[in-house]
Amino acid sequence: MSGKLLEPTPEATEEPEHWCSPFRAFDDVRVLYVDLSTGYGREQRAVSWLDDTERHRRDRFVYGRPRHRFTLCRAALRSVLCHQLDCHNQHLAFEASKHGKPYALVRGRPAPINFNVSHSGRHGLIALAPGGRVGVDVEERVPHRNLYELIEAVFGPNEKHELAAANNRDRLHLFFRLWTMKEALSKAHGMGLSLDVSRFEIPHDMRHGATSGCVRFTGMPGAWRLEDTSADRFAAALAYEQVRP
Repeated sequence: MSGKLLEPTPEATEEPEHWCSPFRAFDDVRVLYVDLSTGYGREQRAVSWLDDTERHRRDRFVYGRPRHRFTLCRAALRSVLCHQLDCHNQHLAFEASKHGKPYALVRGRPAPINFNVSHSGRHGLIALAPGGRVGVDVEERVPHRNLYELIEAVFGPNEKHELAAANNRDRLHLFFRLWTMKEALSKAHGMGLSLDVSRFEIPHDMRHGATSGCVRFTGMPGAWRLEDTSADRFAAALAYEQVRP
């Protein structure tokens, strides 16, 4: 993704902590929190970070809230990456792999950092990894009218059994814990819809309360670290590739 940037404004030189704050850290992987609540002038300042392509994408949003969330998340991502890569915003661009996973370029060359972004409601997360692939997911815990259809579509036999045995409130919490962990693994893997999340299950210990675990995909090399990073306000998970030195 590339395009002409707006002329820089005073706000466009803000340090990344003005847009987001530290949330969690694991090994050399960091997760930052982006506050997506509305506030006077925040979206207007955020627009100044976007390039032409991103502003056109922003304009295609029919409703204000998704447009607002996209704008703030994108501005935060650009700000963080510029800080991490020590580059100017106008030198930063994005492309996507054949399965749709985005990556950053600086002056047209792939940047030595992996990232992933997720947002839900008023909450956004940005994961940064200097080494292997990374995925993050966040979901507000709100009742879902298609809950049972989603359970049938994305979970394995043991997961379905445990969800069915839970009471209504516990079922919703367990659903979002498992959902975010599967989404984080899928996003980290970078295979898009070609990775059927119903074909693998979250490790037993993590289904029963552990906040950290290791996942291996059958027939695929490598291991993935999985972290439950949920907070009181939302469910969230991080998955990252364990890279051998």
